[in-house]
Amino acid sequence: MLTLFKQIFTWWNHQTIGTRLHTFFKGKFVGKDENGNKYYESKNGRRWVIYNGEVDSTKIPNEWFSWIHFTKNKIEKDQNQKKFSWQKSHKPNLTGTDKAYHPKKSENEYKKYRSWKE
Repeated sequence: MLTLFKQIFTWWNHQTIGTRLHTFFKGKFVGKDENGNKYYESKNGRRWVIYNGEVDSTKIPNEWFSWIHFTKNKIEKDQNQKKFSWQKSHKPNLTGTDKAYHPKKSENEYKKYRSWKE
C-alpha cells in the first residue's frame, strides 16, 4: 500500500503512475543497459528512461547518453564495444552523501584569511 502512495505522490523514488501508464500505452521498448535501466521511445520520437532503483541521471552510461540526447556517434552503433583496461566502471554522483569527496586539509589550510574583527 505504501508503494502505491509513493508512486502516486512522489517522482523521485521511481516512476509514477502517470509515467507507468504513458510507457504502457505509448512507449516502445528499445533496450536495457548493464545497470538495469530501461529505455523507451514513442512514435513521435520522444525518448525516456525508467531507472532501476533510485532516480539519478548520472546512472545513464555513455552508450545510452548519446541515444537519449539524439547525438550520433560510433558508441551508439556498437553497444557491445570492447572496454579497455584503463577505463573505470561508472560511479553514481555521490554529492551530499557520506561517500562524497572531501579533500584532506592540514591545520593551516582551514583559514586562509584573517577576519577584520580580530
